[in-house]
Amino acid sequence: MNTLATQKREAIAESVAVTQDTLTVHLADGRTLSVPLVWYPRLLHASTKERNRWRLIGGGEGIHWRDLDEDISVENLLSGNPSGESQESFKHWLASRKPQARHSSRGPNPYKASRSQENKLSRRAGKAENS
Repeated sequence: MNTLATQKREAIAESVAVTQDTLTVHLADGRTLSVPLVWYPRLLHASTKERNRWRLIGGGEGIHWRDLDEDISVENLLSGNPSGESQESFKHWLASRKPQARHSSRGPNPYKASRSQENKLSRRAGKAENS
């Protein structure tokens, strides 16, 4: 009898790119992960400069944005898990920011554009919980 043995590969980030709507992480094994920025509201509401000021943590097991107090693990990205931050916590964080830091230096106002995106994500999560 043949037995299929699978070995879990360790996922280690090597580089990160953040655009106005996507977080892309390049892994050491050649894979590339891209997720919508709406999954991470702090990144969505950050300036381009803040988004690009990241560092790898835990030997590449995660990414940290000091200016945003945001940490994202590669494992959560692979699992398809958006931010687990509560709306209350996010609202408090957003209110604590300076008004000029709320908007990206390029393109449309991400605060206005993201509200409908966040509502769509919340509705989807609610449907999944009720299933």
